Amino acid sequence: MSNKTVNWGVLGAAAIATGRTMPAMREAPSATLLGLASRDAAKGRATAETLGIPRVYPSYEALLADADIDAVYVPLPNQLHFEWSVRAMEAGKHVLCEKPLCLSAAQVQQLCEVRDRTGRHIEEGFGFRNHPQWTKFAELMAAGAIGPVRAAHTTLAKQFLDPADVRNDPDAGGGAAYDLGSYAISGCNLVFGRPPLRVVAAMERDPAFGIDRLTSALLDYGDAHATLTVATQAGTAGWGSHQQLSVMGADGWMRFDFPYAHGRPTPSRIELGDATSVGWLPTQRFEFEPVNQYALQIERFSRLLLGEPMPSWPIEDALGTLRTIEALFASARSGGWEAL
Repeated sequence: MSNKTVNWGVLGAAAIATGRTMPAMREAPSATLLGLASRDAAKGRATAETLGIPRVYPSYEALLADADIDAVYVPLPNQLHFEWSVRAMEAGKHVLCEKPLCLSAAQVQQLCEVRDRTGRHIEEGFGFRNHPQWTKFAELMAAGAIGPVRAAHTTLAKQFLDPADVRNDPDAGGGAAYDLGSYAISGCNLVFGRPPLRVVAAMERDPAFGIDRLTSALLDYGDAHATLTVATQAGTAGWGSHQQLSVMGADGWMRFDFPYAHGRPTPSRIELGDATSVGWLPTQRFEFEPVNQYALQIERFSRLLLGEPMPSWPIEDALGTLRTIEALFASARSGGWEAL
């Protein structure tokens, strides 16, 4: 790309876009927030005026037809992620799509085919992977700080009680496994560097919404295990979800106190226990100042498109996540282990 910055367009004025990602685009030096498409004309104009977006389009198609747009951010409802990611790449745009990338592994496979055919870059929008604490975790693991990983334990919980919330619509990819489980599974796969071989799960469903409001699972990685619990009607009712991740190694342990989505920049830390630690008391603490992980994500993605050597995560990672989610639902139905 010859641009000094990447021109971004956004499909829809979803809350995560207006509250987090579009303001983050204004903070990223390598990004320019050029356009917004909204099917609600009044909402689109008001959002553009508030955020200083120069171009407003009456349709998603109109934005994709603009040759000045280099990359598209897709924060649409989950069931629309696949269609509009395909259409964006077919229009020659690079794509950052909110999680979950798709609602099935088969759709992710099709996205891989479109990516390879069009030569466009596409990633799943997991802002947490850009946080410095995960870089530090990788450095500690590479240095053998706790030895080979034997197990991981993670949980996320939040109160999503609004009947109009898409998280409560099973046809739109609602429920704990898709919404919060995608974080938990992605985090565990980062810890182990691969997806699990098989899973077993229990799910409890909301009688009115029909979504899984409580899902617990055991993930078998062969020589290591992970356990997870995710819930959409438990934990805090505040702005941040309850979340924890602990990693047990052959020679020690590490514990994150805020591993995943930071809806607002918040301090966090990793604690490490080794041969000198007693019980849960850490030997070392690694403190992290508040950072806007959405701005870090946009800046990294933009610099990658501009040709700089930057880390990236292929959507094959999402393929492992979706296969795991599908296996969780199959296990809950069968009551037994399900292989990926």
